[in-house]
Amino acid sequence: MNPSPKVYFPNLDGLRFFCFLSVFFFHSFGTDYDSVKQSALYTFQDSFFVNGNLGVNFFFVLSGFLITYLLFTEKSRFQKVNILNFYLRRILRIWPLFYFCVFFGFVIFPYLKQFFGDTPNETANPIYYLFFLNNIDFVQKGLPDSSVLGILWSVAIEEQFYLVWPLIIGLLAYRNIIVSFAVIIIGTFVFRLAFSENDLYLEHHTFSCISDMAVGGVFAYLAFFNKGFLNKVSTAPKYIWIILYLFIGIVYFFRQQIFHHNSFGLAADRLLVSVLFAFVIVEQNFAKNSLFKMSNFKTISKLGTYTYGLYCLHMIGILIAAKGLAFLGWNKNVYQVVFLEGFLSLAITLALAIASYHLFEKRFLKLKDKFALVKTENAQNHPHTQPPGRGRSRTERYLPDEIPGTRL
Repeated sequence: MNPSPKVYFPNLDGLRFFCFLSVFFFHSFGTDYDSVKQSALYTFQDSFFVNGNLGVNFFFVLSGFLITYLLFTEKSRFQKVNILNFYLRRILRIWPLFYFCVFFGFVIFPYLKQFFGDTPNETANPIYYLFFLNNIDFVQKGLPDSSVLGILWSVAIEEQFYLVWPLIIGLLAYRNIIVSFAVIIIGTFVFRLAFSENDLYLEHHTFSCISDMAVGGVFAYLAFFNKGFLNKVSTAPKYIWIILYLFIGIVYFFRQQIFHHNSFGLAADRLLVSVLFAFVIVEQNFAKNSLFKMSNFKTISKLGTYTYGLYCLHMIGILIAAKGLAFLGWNKNVYQVVFLEGFLSLAITLALAIASYHLFEKRFLKLKDKFALVKTENAQNHPHTQPPGRGRSRTERYLPDEIPGTRL
């Protein structure tokens, strides 16, 4: 038996990149000119990307699925979860770039703002950022002055999730793990129902978002242990996936009209969206009759490996492009704002993320791999993919030699 099972899901990096694009366009195209805001093109793009923040929801569901699947793999092979090593891997993956962004937001951004003739007015508390509680700071005080700090609330929730999840999976029996997921999902629904009139709580509080991870965990549990579930996903006809993506499109474009009428709708919104996204994850990983597989889009999938840097650094890219074009006076009509600024912001963000990955993050990733009992691979090094349970006995499915997964 191979002591180091390998985890690889080839179709998820591309989905990650599209989720980043969704968030990127949601944050882009800022303007102070009423003539731009009132134009038909600007109104159209604003309506098109009004729910682009759902990309963050997908990231949360994806984290719940992947981390749960990885921990199940480790626990099934070694009869335990090495919790300390898990924490060390997460520290080496998340902390370096996160704390760079915190430094940029609190130290560099105010000087840049003064340089461009504006007055810094930062209300964020750096202590919350040092301990990954900045989403709570966001809930209490609203959006920080530094746009770079403003997007880090989701990283804080991810870290809080990473703190709790290995304890749940490592210390509980399998039957109790799924019960804990159900408790989290129900608890989140009740919390959202209680705070349905507070947008900051609904969008940024840990107890309002953690069900996304739990839903991803439920689907990881089903994919890892339930052969019947895998068979249904694997053999589902193509029209099922057509319906799934049509339903997602309807929710994306008409989310407010569908859910945002009463407290129950606001509470149910996140749960339904997370379930839809979880079905996309298992469809991409295990379905034979998918409409498409993201791994076929090589460039998009390659860019997906830089998603963490793209997400953390994209507000810097937007800031550089916006200030540069404003200095040149090239931000006064809608075509400059939507096309020129949008393209330039994305290009700068890509350059920053790729440089960050290869010159900075990769050094920590090499150290991270030393603490992995379950090895992860990337698409370039993996010749094939075989979903667990296919062509294996029941025992082998629980103790696989090679389990599909993705870089974690």
